[in-house]
Amino acid sequence: MSRIFIQGFIFLVIISLAAAAAGSGNKARARRSILVGDSHGWRAGTNYTQWAIKNSPFRINDTLVFKYPPKGNSKVVPSVYLLPNMWSYMTCEFRGAKLLGSEFQGAGEGLKIELNEMKPYYFASDEGNAYDCIAGLTKFIAVPSTRSF
Repeated sequence: MSRIFIQGFIFLVIISLAAAAAGSGNKARARRSILVGDSHGWRAGTNYTQWAIKNSPFRINDTLVFKYPPKGNSKVVPSVYLLPNMWSYMTCEFRGAKLLGSEFQGAGEGLKIELNEMKPYYFASDEGNAYDCIAGLTKFIAVPSTRSF
């Protein structure tokens, strides 16, 4: 468990430092609609921490779009939870987490989540008894910034 905690902590530090470094730039930037997982969408067994690093920095008012197959079209259907804090994220503890998207909400246009607060957003899926989450998969952190890079 400590390896997973260290990886998550390092990621959060990197994103926070990048957001702080953004203070030197003042270019206006349009809101983005970002498809989580790119063309693959939100699915089990995927390292979304790598995806989040590739797609950051996230900005205030960017929208994350979670697309995944509806129940019945896939053996494993993920959900989308917002975990309350870093400890819950690192340990994959879903008590106190908020269900943002059930197994049906990722179809069609997908589940849209706007990053409208300056705080870390801890996203994870609990499918498969949270096995993927515990393995460091199907979860990521988004820390929106108010500045352009």
